[in-house]
Amino acid sequence: MANHPAAEIQVDADLVRQLLRQQQPAVADQPLQLVANGWDNYIFRLGSDYAVRLPRRQVAVQLAANEQQWLPGLTADLPVATSAPIFAGSPSEVFPWPWSITLWFDGAEVSLQPRDQNVALAAPLAGFLNAFHRPAPPDYPRNPVRGVPLATRNDAVLDRLASGMVPHAARVRELWEAGIILPPWPGPNLWLHGDLHPANLVGAPGGGLQAVIDFGDLTAGDPATDLAAAWLVFDQHGRSAFRDALGNQYDADPHVWGRAQGWAVCMASALLANSDDHPGMYLMGSETLMEILTDVRDWV
Repeated sequence: MANHPAAEIQVDADLVRQLLRQQQPAVADQPLQLVANGWDNYIFRLGSDYAVRLPRRQVAVQLAANEQQWLPGLTADLPVATSAPIFAGSPSEVFPWPWSITLWFDGAEVSLQPRDQNVALAAPLAGFLNAFHRPAPPDYPRNPVRGVPLATRNDAVLDRLASGMVPHAARVRELWEAGIILPPWPGPNLWLHGDLHPANLVGAPGGGLQAVIDFGDLTAGDPATDLAAAWLVFDQHGRSAFRDALGNQYDADPHVWGRAQGWAVCMASALLANSDDHPGMYLMGSETLMEILTDVRDWV
């Protein structure tokens, strides 16, 4: 069964070039190549230094607008590069939705490398989160599936566990139910990336972290949402290094890591139940689930 949602608007290189000539003519004649046709966005490489990102579904339009509105200011002083828009394209008769130009990063997608190499990402990813997780203003962009109390995701997770697509469903359900009864985050709503998995991390040549990309789920709330990266990105060794590198930023909440493991269950189950036609994402979900099930530490 195919899970990849159909595009609601068709975009090719000719259309993108029209947009560039209309709104950013200085780069309009650079080479242009489609490099990704994701769930929410088309990504074109533009020359050697840039990428063009365009929504392919109505549901992604507000996400693109959120990135344009918030990211340039939020990411200006971060210790890691990001895919924040450097040009905000406007809707026009050529393309009816907002679109963006971002930097292009030449490093490899972290999802393509073995997990035991990801320990080199622990310190820079922790540095990114320590800098990014700061209190958000009251008008932060809402996201009904990220940063919210974990229990609000219960129906969705239980549906996935009942689908037959998630291995070891009985044990996974036990871990999930232990997570959703934990006390909620007691602090302010912190800015969140919202989708911090290996496909949204770009490794630096020679190791380390070159960039954090795809802030489409940008919101604010419980930092446990982003701390799920401990299982999404790392093996046991990397997980320990990641937590050590974070320092004491979350020590005031003794339950934050238990909820983070719950968020990892939520995200792994989504990957497993919705990636029939995307082997790479299915593998990411499977590896994350195995990290959760074989973790020797009691996080809850």
